[in-house]
Amino acid sequence: MKYLSLPILFALCLPAAAQVVSDYPTAARAEYVFACMATNGQNADALTRCSCSVDAIAEILSWEDYVAAETVLRMRQGGGERAALFRGNPTNTAILAELRRAQAEAEMICF
Repeated sequence: MKYLSLPILFALCLPAAAQVVSDYPTAARAEYVFACMATNGQNADALTRCSCSVDAIAEILSWEDYVAAETVLRMRQGGGERAALFRGNPTNTAILAELRRAQAEAEMICF
């Protein structure tokens, strides 16, 4: 009996596994929440829903994919040849589609 409880005691002494933390920087999450609240209202309910939304997006898209999609989105808003390069590229369209899919899923979960 003494030997059987030794592995259990050893397992209890180990530190608990840390929760997996998203690689989204806090500033990026805050920026998303502020922009979301500007659209959805400056109240506690919007804060909760917008925070939920960015958390849901972070579960779907890696930080690198999110940055790539945001870059494509911002570059498409401009004018001229640079914006045209971002509009006509199928790879960029696919990247942006992933962001929109993540946003739609987050909206279904949180709003």
